[in-house]
Amino acid sequence: MSGQNKTLGEFIIENQTAFKYTTGELTRLLNSIRLAAKVVNHEVNKAGLVDIIGAAGDVNIQGEDQQKLDVYANDIFIQTLKKRNIVCGIASEEEDDFISINSQDSNHQNKYVVLIDPLDGSSNIDVNVSVGTIFSVYRRITPVGSPVTIEDFLQEGHQQVAAGYIVYGTSTMLVYTTGAGVNGFTLNPAIGTFYLSHPDMSFPEDGNIYSCNEGNYIHFPQGIKDYIKYCQMEEGDRPYTSRYIGSLVSDFHRNMIKGGIYLYPKSSKNSKGKLRLLYECNPMAFLAEQANGKASDGFTRIMDIKPTELHERVPFICGSKNMVEKAEEFVRNAATK
Repeated sequence: MSGQNKTLGEFIIENQTAFKYTTGELTRLLNSIRLAAKVVNHEVNKAGLVDIIGAAGDVNIQGEDQQKLDVYANDIFIQTLKKRNIVCGIASEEEDDFISINSQDSNHQNKYVVLIDPLDGSSNIDVNVSVGTIFSVYRRITPVGSPVTIEDFLQEGHQQVAAGYIVYGTSTMLVYTTGAGVNGFTLNPAIGTFYLSHPDMSFPEDGNIYSCNEGNYIHFPQGIKDYIKYCQMEEGDRPYTSRYIGSLVSDFHRNMIKGGIYLYPKSSKNSKGKLRLLYECNPMAFLAEQANGKASDGFTRIMDIKPTELHERVPFICGSKNMVEKAEEFVRNAATK
């Protein structure tokens, strides 16, 4: 069967033997995420037609206004994972605390926890710009049969067993890894099936796109300012092209296909950075490394950072390997001056 005709369900089943913990549980978990993605996609695509866009009136744990679709997506992913009796715990960017799950059937026997950003870039919904979902999967570290604790969620990124994102754009794609490369699947909306469309996705080692919010330039650390000036310099294959959507999933997806770097540094406005280590940076770092890219906070590999809290923020530099290494060089040089 050619890659073009292979469905996501078939691909997951075919590749589950390559996964070191072959119990079928992860397969069921990925299938649940696939189902929830289709439901959320349906709502995202009709957001302009119904009273579902705009703010819900609540503020999430980050202090950000929750869009109505944020709340909806959060509920759909949590309920879908809960009902299928697959995970023992869920942490969401939209929830203050993690959720411990103990269904009557399982008695805390499930082995996986999921961390999720249900709708990344949701401030773009009202203007019809792509948004996405980001997910991350770990094996629990507390004993099976007991309720999950915070320690099950505060694991380094290199402990992830799966990660991925769904981009709801001109076409809807689900991109994921279980540690054996990155594959992308495009939804055929006519029949509701994801097909393998982008096998073995990989960052070019070099690129000519840099993605950051240059409106915050004045607030950036000196090393990042120096790197941005380097990107704009007329020399060699530069200046690079600036492309910034403001939706991490969309910016990352474009850069992985075309070659580029994404920068969300700390700043005088956000002293630790703005992106969340557990819900955004770790899953994207796992995908980047599996796709021949790199992810760093400027000094340290993202997936080696030991989290200390659920909603921890970190600076984030991610993308084509040579570009990230050049940015790190500028950051480190500025730090030693």
